[in-house]
Amino acid sequence: MIRFNRAIRPFSVMSFDLDDTLYNNHPIIKAAVSAQQNYLNALPRYQEQGPQYWQQCRQLAALQQPELKDNVTQWRKHTLRLALSKLGFTEQEVALHASNAYNAFADARSNIVVSDDVLALLDNLAQHFTLIAITNGNVEIERFNLHNKFELVLQAGMHGKAKPHSTLFDKAAAHLKVTKSDILHIGDSLDTDVQGANNTGCQSVWLNDQNAKYNYKGLADVEITNIHALTHFIRS
Repeated sequence: MIRFNRAIRPFSVMSFDLDDTLYNNHPIIKAAVSAQQNYLNALPRYQEQGPQYWQQCRQLAALQQPELKDNVTQWRKHTLRLALSKLGFTEQEVALHASNAYNAFADARSNIVVSDDVLALLDNLAQHFTLIAITNGNVEIERFNLHNKFELVLQAGMHGKAKPHSTLFDKAAAHLKVTKSDILHIGDSLDTDVQGANNTGCQSVWLNDQNAKYNYKGLADVEITNIHALTHFIRS
């Protein structure tokens, strides 16, 4: 299904969200969180704190440094150090175990295999448009089979504030030397992808296949239910 809510202007850049847009991220993030938790639970005193301890420390970290919300990698690393420090580990032990726990998470987080049909779709689109990625996530794209598919990859935290803030879209337009309306951004989230693209002046495609509830009430320029509907934009 493809539905046009507004007429699409000519564009030369296709910008993609990653998680839950080009692959199903739910089992991946579940496995990554489990890998981190398994490491932490093997440490003295950690499991005794109960199942809410991680979330409590995460919220405390965000209160201490609100800017962490724009960088999920640093937020996780800071929370790990905080959680371990509160349990009385030495500074050296905190550094060691925080690093090991994060590496357990990151290894599982990047255990992604994008399907051949999606890779073929990107290869097809790349013959007609410049492809980039703009993500709020902390996936390490160089570690799986999307590593050579984009001319530019921008990540929240590392390159600017998280979507829906305009920073990443602004940087993409500046780097590519195009107007923001020349960028068509595709993503699964109304709150981050569509709101961010709309507010910044990019054009937007909502991949509506998550059965999720969103706060943003604006419309994407285009709504699709299958990523392969993007072939509609290829002109023979």
